[in-house]
Amino acid sequence: MTVPVDRQSGSSEESLGRADIAPANLPEPHGASLTEKDHAHIWHPFTAMHNWIERDPLIIESGSGVFLKDVIGREYYDGNSSLWVNVHGHRHPRIDEAIREQLNQIAHSTFLGLTNPLAIQLAEQLAALAPGELNRVFYSDSGSEAVEIALKIAFQHWQLRGEPQRTEYLTLANGYHGDTLGAVSVGGIPAFHGLFRPLLFKTHWATVDTPDLKQTLDRFIRMLHENHSRLAAVIMEPSIQAAAGMLLMPPGFLKGVELACHEFAVPLIIDEIATGFGRTGRMFACEHEAVHPDLMCIAKGLTGGYLPLAATLVTDAIFEPFLGENAVFYHGHSYTANALGCAAALANLSIFRDEQVLDTLAPRIEHVRTRLRRFKDLSHVRDVRQFGMMIGIEIRAPESEAVGYGRDLTSGSRVCLRCRELGMITRALGDVVVFLPPLSATIPQLDAMLEILYQSIIDVTGV
Repeated sequence: MTVPVDRQSGSSEESLGRADIAPANLPEPHGASLTEKDHAHIWHPFTAMHNWIERDPLIIESGSGVFLKDVIGREYYDGNSSLWVNVHGHRHPRIDEAIREQLNQIAHSTFLGLTNPLAIQLAEQLAALAPGELNRVFYSDSGSEAVEIALKIAFQHWQLRGEPQRTEYLTLANGYHGDTLGAVSVGGIPAFHGLFRPLLFKTHWATVDTPDLKQTLDRFIRMLHENHSRLAAVIMEPSIQAAAGMLLMPPGFLKGVELACHEFAVPLIIDEIATGFGRTGRMFACEHEAVHPDLMCIAKGLTGGYLPLAATLVTDAIFEPFLGENAVFYHGHSYTANALGCAAALANLSIFRDEQVLDTLAPRIEHVRTRLRRFKDLSHVRDVRQFGMMIGIEIRAPESEAVGYGRDLTSGSRVCLRCRELGMITRALGDVVVFLPPLSATIPQLDAMLEILYQSIIDVTGV
């Protein structure tokens, strides 16, 4: 098998498109030393460490465009945008230069009691880009923190308005909003969140387990009606539950939720952390249904995948009670509105404008949709789900594997390991293989990545 490779991004012929390469055995002394130190000292996130320490890690040293390079020089397509954060490719010259220019000024100064020019400019641009009237921007460092802030703002908003009974939240089963305790409280994935339930505040979960819009929306509205007087807010991802396995909601559901929230006067928090900045073909996913949230959380792609920066955007109506005496919002971070992160974010937004990223993205999304059709014919593919450039391919576990990696791994993980051997890095969510390339990927590069994924499913399932 020969995998097509786009040579425009400078990858080496020896490192991509080969079906016969084995997982990297890092050379002495540099690689082996790094492996030993990693195994001795590092605790990796969302990783079964008993498996990790039995395998040589893949150590990424550099990147360019849609490619990553490991410490022995082998290149890989970045098939999940470095966990969904990279937007315009690695080492984009405009973002690189923006960070260098800011380093000539200052890397960071506190945002508590001070401000900085780039944070002001970025807030203005985000307010102009955001749907509806999200005019206030509260900065933080990660998506989980952006959600935590939104939950606390919604709670304190009602306390300041004299409705102290509003301490609960309504969210969706299978939702994911981060890993801090407030974000976990409104999470609905048992494998991630179940252990911590004794530590969490009260949340109501509505289910979205049918494509029937009326049935799903009626069930949600019924829960909202029964609990609205106690709710601080509704929080949900827009139209797709990403970490749950790219689960799609019925079209129209998000808009129906917005209208119901208005009817019962409950603020709507939209979590655009995974979906924002072009991932679905629009700048923000809620724009597909013309939804205007009361609070919106953004992170991941905000800096183009360069630096940790997040923001919680709120309307003037949510912000207004905080203008009163004794109404301070006691929340903050040491690196709030970091100048380097703001510089990267401003450059990121300028690329969207100047390179007309969203306009050029539409035909590539349709091209991927067409190429995914043949995946549905594979006997061990249970489902293919796509929302823009967010794709999940659910794999049915085979009785035996043509390429064996041990039965302790999910079918999705085994496919991802085979993808790595063939020259692409991505990550599974259980039995769902995620394909989420940088928005900068060309059609030849997308074809090459999809060919690797297709061949990997065949190799692992034997069909």
